[in-house]
Amino acid sequence: MNITLPPLSLYVHIPWCVQKCPYCDFNSHAQKGIIPEADYIQHLLTDLRQDLNRHKNAIQQRKLHSIFIGGGTPSLFSPESVTYLLNEIKQLIGFDNDIEITLEANPGTAEAEKFMGYAKGGVTRLSMGIQSFEPEKLLKLGRIHNGNEAKQAVKFAQDSANVGLKSFNVDLMHGLPNQSVQQALSDLKQAVELSPPHLSWYQLTIEPNTLYYYKPPTLPCDDELWDIFEQGHQILTDAGYEQYETSAYSKKGFQCKHNLNYWRFGDYLAIGCGSHGKISYTNGEIYRFSKTKHPKGYMRGEYLYQENQIEMDDRAFEYFMNRFRLLEPTPKIEFEQYTGLNRNSVTKEIGLAIEKGYILEISDHWQITQKGKLFLNELLTIFLKD
Repeated sequence: MNITLPPLSLYVHIPWCVQKCPYCDFNSHAQKGIIPEADYIQHLLTDLRQDLNRHKNAIQQRKLHSIFIGGGTPSLFSPESVTYLLNEIKQLIGFDNDIEITLEANPGTAEAEKFMGYAKGGVTRLSMGIQSFEPEKLLKLGRIHNGNEAKQAVKFAQDSANVGLKSFNVDLMHGLPNQSVQQALSDLKQAVELSPPHLSWYQLTIEPNTLYYYKPPTLPCDDELWDIFEQGHQILTDAGYEQYETSAYSKKGFQCKHNLNYWRFGDYLAIGCGSHGKISYTNGEIYRFSKTKHPKGYMRGEYLYQENQIEMDDRAFEYFMNRFRLLEPTPKIEFEQYTGLNRNSVTKEIGLAIEKGYILEISDHWQITQKGKLFLNELLTIFLKD
């Protein structure tokens, strides 16, 4: 059983934030004192060297398709540090000619010179966590910026196009505490007016181990949430945005290459506190791994937390769990190439999903339906093995 190797990406996690947001379940830590930028970057590079050595038979001549520097708040790091990091990574593993390099930025840490410095240093795409423009909502979300700063950050990103920035994303949330339909749509309209090439529009969900989990806020009811989505989707469509994933919209040609690679069951190396990776071998082995979560342990050189091979029985679920987040058709040949499974191995499950109206079978593709999008969890459980 052989596997066709998918594109290879790299995720870099920077764990520090100015403060922890009450809804956030990401591996982030409030800044206390001076962030050890230089030391942490050396640990990132050592971590990457160990990964490349451990999986050298899977890497060989592969080049990076994309890099995503997430957090935390990576824009707390200086442009000089980010430039150095990217240059060193390029020495260790080659870059595709059209590599996409994204850096997450908080509008509260935005400066025009900083954004231009990132772009000059190799960053081709910025992702800004705006979430809302309304002062009361930003306060409840624990955000450190205001609406004007958010709009200023977008202007900095637009100006950075002159020095190499090719795209930017605005992160926006809806279904916020005590948010009306009108307030949610007002936020969205203000974001659309800024004309970002890419817009991620998420519904707030309450996650375990967050402040909101222990002290739940009052959220809009299901009918209000549906009205927000339905009307918001129309606003985005009318403005020329195409929905290509559950929460992602872009103008034509500006889809996020890095996230597409995740959802298409691509491979990705991962360095930094609590990061997660996946790597495939041509002999059919596929591994998932994660890194030590806390900065103290990570910066003692304890990088790898765990690594497991994805068993054959779990591969269909793992593949579709990612693939059915996308609205594009799923090629049957890609399923076989990336999982090492024969398409006939899921005939029963596919038949049940078609019967329930969750997917359609079109020639050599499977296509998720509108009903499948609405009942995604139910669709995925069909592929879970006992």
